[in-house]
This record gives sequence, C-alpha cells and structure tokens, in this order.
Amino acid sequence: MNFSEELKEKTRLTEEIIEKFLPPEEGKQKMIMEAMNYSVLAGGKRLRPLIMHETYRMFGGKEDTIHLFMVAIELIHTYSLVHDDLPAMDNDEYRRGKLTTHAKYGHALGILAGDGLLNFAFETAAAAFDCETDADELKKVARALQILAKKAGIYGMIGGQVVDVASSGRLVDEEKLLFIYELKTSALLEASMMIGAVLAGASEKEIKAVEQIASDVGKAFQIRDDILDVTSTLEVLGKPVNSDDRNEKVTYVTLKGLSKASEDVEEISGRALGNLAALSCKNEFLTELIKSLIYREK
Repeated sequence: MNFSEELKEKTRLTEEIIEKFLPPEEGKQKMIMEAMNYSVLAGGKRLRPLIMHETYRMFGGKEDTIHLFMVAIELIHTYSLVHDDLPAMDNDEYRRGKLTTHAKYGHALGILAGDGLLNFAFETAAAAFDCETDADELKKVARALQILAKKAGIYGMIGGQVVDVASSGRLVDEEKLLFIYELKTSALLEASMMIGAVLAGASEKEIKAVEQIASDVGKAFQIRDDILDVTSTLEVLGKPVNSDDRNEKVTYVTLKGLSKASEDVEEISGRALGNLAALSCKNEFLTELIKSLIYREK
C-alpha cells in the first residue's frame, strides 16, 4: 500500500472514531447537537487526530484510550473554525463548499455550537479516566489533559488568535508574526504530538523533542500557506488566491519576499524532519504525513 492509499484508509478509520463519539441528536436541546455534528462532519483532513495517533504508535502505544483524545483535538479544531467564521471574526458564509455553521443555523447557534464543541471536547477527553485504573496510566491521562487545555487556551491557540485580531490592519514585524503562527497554527499540532507521546509513555526528553518538531511543522505549514496564496491558482488551491493581499494582511511573504519565504520554509521543515529522524523510534507513515503537509500544493 502506497502513502496515498494508506492515508486514505487511516483517514477513513479516524472518521469512524470521531463519528462514534459525537453526541446523539436528541432531547429538547437537540438543535445544538445538530449544529455541532454538522460542523464536525462538514469535511476536513483530520490531520491533528491522525498525527496524534501516529505519534502514539511511534512510541509503542496500543490502547484505545488515545481515541478519546483524537476526538477531543478534532472537536477543538472544529470549534475554532466555527468561531473564526462568525461575523465578528472572518464573516465567512462558506467553508469547504458548504454553508458555515452560523450561516446555516444562525449567529446565536454558531456561537453556542462552538462553545458546545469546546466543552464536549474536554468531556470526551476526561472520559479517559474511566478507562484506566493503574495509577501511572491515570497520571498520563491527567498530563494529556493539561497539555490539551494549555495548547488550546490563552497560552496557545486562543492567544495566537487574539494577537492576530489585534494586529489586523497594522504593521507586524517578523517576531510577532512568528509568535502568531506558533500559537495559532503550531499549538494544536504540538498538543497532538505531545499527547500521543505522553499516553504512549515517552520520556520527558522525547516529549520535548516532539513539541519542537510540531512547532516547526506548524510554522512551515503556515509559511507554505502564505506562499501558495500568491503562487497557486484557484483550481489547484481550492480556495481564492491572493486573499491575504486583498485583505491587506501581513504574511511571511509580504514581510520577507517570496524567495526568502521559500528558503525559510525549507530550512524550518528540514529541521523538523531532521529532529524527527533523530528520534530512537520511527514511524515512516508519520514522516510522510508531515512531508505532505509541508510540501503540499493545496
């Protein structure tokens, strides 16, 4: 089985795991479940749960407890998109060719669906305590929850979003831009790899190593996105090109130029792949998955 076929199969299995844990659409408040499930099932590559699972496997993890955290990370990612699309933020009515949550269910349900996804993410992850009785395993679950909360919160994804919003329409230097990329894009990738490593019993040194790898992958991913915005076409990219320029948004390309951005993404991605290869344990599929993120054309 080649990488493309393996990716398709693993994505299908990840979809099955996510769908299994979605809330049933019942009760007097079932409209919130409908909006939440619509948001999650509207599409997506499921990269974060995939990366989490493959990191877990790389370090020798074999239990199903990881499934709860795979679902949780995808719910958090989805809630962030639901809120990003709101009129107060990006005001988008379509995502992946479908109506955004607020466009389909109304602004109030758009807000509440995002809130519901965030809370349900932690409800799902916390259920891992019911799956374990061993004290060491319970400590791993607690550590994984701490990582999830921090990387999704004010010191992670939300913090990056705040700085990004506050910087809208203003000049941003390289330090602040990379800070935004680190928190807004890298944080959930860091959580994915770190949680996979923690639950599999990796050492502190290994957990720190995968955090740095994910940080670099996130930055390379975002710079690559900036490059594609000015070099790709609508047909290839799958979304409007030059949107950052039209929105007068500072990107790595507008700040450093296309040539330097291309050089830097090669350097950052090379460092990430080098550090991944330096780990004592290996996962060839994970390596190819990370390469596909960094060198993607859309």
